[in-house]
Amino acid sequence: MTGAAARVTLLAHAPTAATAAAAFPAGEPLDDRGRAWAGQGRGRLPRAGRVRCAPDPACVETCARLGLVAEPDIVLADWDLGRWAGRTLDDVAAGSPEAVTAWLTDPEATPHGGESLAALVDRARLWLATAPGGHTLAVCGPAVVRAAVVAVLGAPAAAFWRLDVAPMTATDLRGGPDRWTVRSTAAPVR
Repeated sequence: MTGAAARVTLLAHAPTAATAAAAFPAGEPLDDRGRAWAGQGRGRLPRAGRVRCAPDPACVETCARLGLVAEPDIVLADWDLGRWAGRTLDDVAAGSPEAVTAWLTDPEATPHGGESLAALVDRARLWLATAPGGHTLAVCGPAVVRAAVVAVLGAPAAAFWRLDVAPMTATDLRGGPDRWTVRSTAAPVR
């Protein structure tokens, strides 16, 4: 960033089958409810100078239904939960309670074989550090939004578990590149 004020609006993608099942995301597209919610959000987002989008199908489809032309951004990709993708937490906990405990208590833990919580928060922090001046709208998964809020607040990674970001909600950040503030979070967009 060159010193110009920056604004980032993070939009959590619309619901998927994983959302409805309370399962870990597995790269699925929007479900019927998600398609309807994204359609209802059309025209309700603030104007942005640029639109970025995670490469995940739910994010790409949310952008399309909102009528947004977005540039793909791999850094915004959803949290990689490895072998747990598509499964519910209850299912994983029934077979591997120690793994779930480690995952929930140690930000560096990766019992699923994917990305650690600490790595997700660092990825969000680095993405924000490179945000250009002006307004960027970024469509991504709820976990990425939560990680960005944790990074902005300088909170411990464990704060991630205390944030709730529902589908089709916007979180507004202002500032940049290393001095962000949370203007609002989880505001419904439908």
